Amino acid sequence: MLKKSSLVLWGAALFIAWNGLLLLFLWSRPPSPASPGEGDRLTAEVIRLAQDAETELERQKDLLRQIHRYSGLWGRRRGLRITPNPPPPPSPPPPRPTDPAGAVLPVLVMACDRSTVRRCLDKLLRYRPSAQRFPVIVSQDCGHAETARVIASYGDAVAHIRQPDLSDIPVPAEHRKFQGYYKIARHYRWALGQVFRTFRYRAAIVVEDDLEVARIFFEYFQAAFPLLLADRSLWCVSAWNDNGKEQMVDVGQAELLYRTDFFPGLGWLLLAELWDELEPKWPRAFWDDWMRQPEQRRGRSCVRPEVSRTMTFGRKGVSHGQFFDQYLKFIKLNDRFVPFTQLDLSYLKKEEYERSFLPKVYAAPEVRVEELQGNRRRELGAVRLQYSSRDSFKAFAKALGLMDDLKSGVPRAGYRGIVSFVYRGRRVYLAPPADWTGYDPSWS
Repeated sequence: MLKKSSLVLWGAALFIAWNGLLLLFLWSRPPSPASPGEGDRLTAEVIRLAQDAETELERQKDLLRQIHRYSGLWGRRRGLRITPNPPPPPSPPPPRPTDPAGAVLPVLVMACDRSTVRRCLDKLLRYRPSAQRFPVIVSQDCGHAETARVIASYGDAVAHIRQPDLSDIPVPAEHRKFQGYYKIARHYRWALGQVFRTFRYRAAIVVEDDLEVARIFFEYFQAAFPLLLADRSLWCVSAWNDNGKEQMVDVGQAELLYRTDFFPGLGWLLLAELWDELEPKWPRAFWDDWMRQPEQRRGRSCVRPEVSRTMTFGRKGVSHGQFFDQYLKFIKLNDRFVPFTQLDLSYLKKEEYERSFLPKVYAAPEVRVEELQGNRRRELGAVRLQYSSRDSFKAFAKALGLMDDLKSGVPRAGYRGIVSFVYRGRRVYLAPPADWTGYDPSWS
């Protein structure tokens, strides 16, 4: 049996040879003197020859079609995949799956003009367990050439998208020095729109270009994703503990997770449904503080770890290093593996969490801040320090090394006003009275 390629070649050769002979016949006809009626006969003969040629062309096309069809059948019988037509264009991303175990969680890296994004990308690509389940999308603003070259150097390992509008944004005169915050908000809106509208992903993990992730970063988010789907009182999962300095966390309890009413950011997971809600009212600037307002939070919480799964190395930025030297550079990056995907995280659901966490806090003996600072009453174990006003909270937080700012009345890492941390080796709960009724936005 002739091979497929041989048949195609023979058919093509026959097609070319026949048409060549036909043209040769027409060109080689000897000229004859014109005589009455001979011009008409010549015209009629040319028309007849053209019709014969057209008929033969159709016959040759049919022969080629048959050869192509039979070669496809022979190829399939021999277990070959025949692709006679050009391959179809790439299909769009699959529809959002309902099974969390098979969900794709893209990592959206927000980049601008830091060529040190390489440090962030190196760790993400080194630690991700699957390129299919955790595609990395780098969204770049600013048009910074050196940063673009760094991102491009990763080739197909990352998808590089670029925010197209690099123009300045008209801002109120008193906000001219905050132009950068307006551009950041614009970039976030565009990039999240790409992830959820263009690529149509079910969820996304957002990190900034100055974050380094822990080895367990992906394990953590993979395990928390089903929880975020199941509990509508949650609206995000964060890898960050605002009070996560090494001396203020229990590194021996790396598996410990909390609910928090404070939106942490700095490596966070959100669902497409949340973007459906936020996109129409997305702010022009200061998007993270806007997220912390009661109108957006709507009584919902995030999950955050005892020991952070991200750390920031970006002192340079629009915030000019605010908090970096005092707090952020001391955040402990988790270095212990925890098999989160094998653990039962249902204790973080609102009802179960409050049944266990709140009694534990208010059963802890109350102490004074001076006793903590003097390392007294060690025999008590976990203790509670109670505040009753904005000023007392800020005074205690400063005295103990916590971040003392409040956003819409919510303390960093707090849940129902309670901030859990370690001080001189023992667990401390900085907490409001047990009859706490809610946050006071005027405490900001």
